[in-house]
Amino acid sequence: MELVLTRKIRSAKSTIGELTIDGKFECFTLEDVERDVKIHGKTAIPKGRYELTITMSNRFKKELPLLINVPNYEGVRIHPGNKAEDTEGCILVGKTKTTDFIGNSRDAFEALFPKLKNYPGKKYITIQ
Repeated sequence: MELVLTRKIRSAKSTIGELTIDGKFECFTLEDVERDVKIHGKTAIPKGRYELTITMSNRFKKELPLLINVPNYEGVRIHPGNKAEDTEGCILVGKTKTTDFIGNSRDAFEALFPKLKNYPGKKYITIQ
């Protein structure tokens, strides 16, 4: 399974993108700002291709998608949230978007998560 996150709209507070699965639009994304120098909890992860797995999140107390081997980052997950303050370096998903905000985040996550969890093979996400 191939997910592609294409970063589209950049502001001083956040980065809005579009997530596709095997070429089909799935949802919008919100990340922190892209920066040359990482600021902990306030910087989008580097562009690249990462393996995805599903593991138990100690913070959220439930299973969530986890990106593996992100350089200089740990615990990068895909989860619900609406604005940059909710990300801490993770990828948020939503069904609607406005400036620095994505909406219907839980609905988007509840549609995405079973696709990832139930897929029997390897899963990858490319950030571009």
